[in-house]
Amino acid sequence: MPEFCGISLAHPVINASGTFDAIAARRVYGDALLADFPFSAFVSKTITPEPRAGNAPRRIWETPAGMINSIGLPNKGLEGFLAEDLPQLAELPVPLIVSVMATGRPEFARLVEAVADREEVAAIELNVSCPNVHSGLIVGEAPAETEALLEALRPLTAKPLIVKLTPNVADPAAVAVAAESGGADAVSLINTLKASAFDPLSREPALAAGHGGLSGPAVRPVALQQLRSVAAAIGLPAIGMGGIGSGADAAEFIAAGAALVAVGTESFRDPRAGSRVAAELDFTSPQGAAVQPALDLD
Repeated sequence: MPEFCGISLAHPVINASGTFDAIAARRVYGDALLADFPFSAFVSKTITPEPRAGNAPRRIWETPAGMINSIGLPNKGLEGFLAEDLPQLAELPVPLIVSVMATGRPEFARLVEAVADREEVAAIELNVSCPNVHSGLIVGEAPAETEALLEALRPLTAKPLIVKLTPNVADPAAVAVAAESGGADAVSLINTLKASAFDPLSREPALAAGHGGLSGPAVRPVALQQLRSVAAAIGLPAIGMGGIGSGADAAEFIAAGAALVAVGTESFRDPRAGSRVAAELDFTSPQGAAVQPALDLD
């Protein structure tokens, strides 16, 4: 049974934030979801200090090897999350990791203090993809900003702090080193790659925002390379993600240095992808060669 930042897990497969709505899934599948939950830990949608409606549609565009999304982090805000979503997520049969994002250290601190104070929460993921309103810099793209944020947040809680790294920088390892120096307990990578698409009929941007983030199998080689670089540069455990759709894919990430793997886009196609990947991973050799399981996974 794997352990991550002191948290015991049934297997090494979790979800990527925002790619599996456990509350909606339970409305559809009922308590059967709890009896056969597809992940060993659940990462919430990212929450922000105040409610957000998200971007205007169209917000998702399929590509030949993945999808581009421009969802815009719709959420109920901190107070709405604590009052409405957290009690439901606390009923899941796995540890809960809450993802948070803000535009400055005071706002991040407010989120971390409020979330960490709840015993239902096992760990906190810091989504550092937003500009700091004081410096104008994307926190996760500037090592000094990342380190300063962690130094401000680390004294607020003893619970694990996981930094979600962006792939849209020249040297993600430098940002990871800064996160470690600031007091992070772990990192997760990769987030989506900046991308655009055009509707072939209208010749207009395919997404209302004009751009979004690419995920799915197309990003897997990029994710593997960045994971290797980051894992070699730091002593923290890493959660690897980016186009994982099978046990063989997951085994590659573990070989590249991941302690856990996260399934994202594949869950849109197969809601039980987490369980399937975990089962297939059990039948994957240490050398990374997939062995076909002799059982029915349906």
